[in-house]
Amino acid sequence: MDTETAKPSAIVQGPIKWFDPIKGFGFLADSAGGADVLIHANVLRNFGQSSVAEGAMVEVRAMTTARGRQATQVLSIEPPPSQGQAPIADLAVLPPHELGELPLLPARVKWFDKAKGFGFANVFGQRGDVFLHIEVLRHGGFADLAPGEAVGLRMVPGPRGPIAAQILAWDRAVARAEGGFTEGGNGSAGGVPPSTQGNGQPGGCGNGRLTSAELRNLHLVPQATLSAAARAVVA
Repeated sequence: MDTETAKPSAIVQGPIKWFDPIKGFGFLADSAGGADVLIHANVLRNFGQSSVAEGAMVEVRAMTTARGRQATQVLSIEPPPSQGQAPIADLAVLPPHELGELPLLPARVKWFDKAKGFGFANVFGQRGDVFLHIEVLRHGGFADLAPGEAVGLRMVPGPRGPIAAQILAWDRAVARAEGGFTEGGNGSAGGVPPSTQGNGQPGGCGNGRLTSAELRNLHLVPQATLSAAARAVVA
C-alpha cells in the first residue's frame, strides 16, 4: 500500500461481490455508492476467517490509495440472507431455536474441496469426522475452508455420521468470551446462537457469553490455528 498517497481510513459496509481464496483477494461493493473496496486474504485472516461468501454483508475500515480503496481491517461479517430456509435437506427438520441450543464445539478442518462441495473436520477431543457441506458453509459466511483452520461447529447426527449444522469462525466465539459479543442472538444460522447451560449441556443461558465448558473447549484449540486476537484470550 502506498502510504504517502493514502487518505485517512473510513468505515465502509456492503455485500461481497466476489472473493477468491486462491487469488487471495476479493471486492466489497460499497452500499453508499462509493468505489469497490479490495479485501486481501491477510486482512480477512486477521478477523479469523480464510474466506468470505459472495453476498455476505461486511463492514471494514478502508483507506483510499493511489491504486484504489483497500480494506485495512474487517470489523464484522454477516452471512448472506437465507430467507429462513435450511441450507441442506438433512437440516430441514431442525428448528432455529434447537440449533441455538446445540453446544458450540471447537474443531479443525481436515480437508475441504470447494469443487466437490464438501469436506470433513475433527472435533477436538473426539474421534471420527464431521461432514461439512458447502451450503452450511455459505450460511456461516464462508466461501471455502483451509486444512487446519480452526472453526466452531454445532453438529447433529446424520445417516452416515455427524453433520455440521452450523459452522462459525472460532474467533467469533472468542469475541463472545471477551465481552458478551453476539451477532444476531436469535439462534438462526449465521448469528451466534444462545450458549449452553453452565453445566455444558444444551440449554440457552441467553447471556451471549461462553459457558465454562465452552471456554475449556477453547483452550483445546492449538494457538497456531487462531488469530492474534484469539491467542490473546486463551493465553
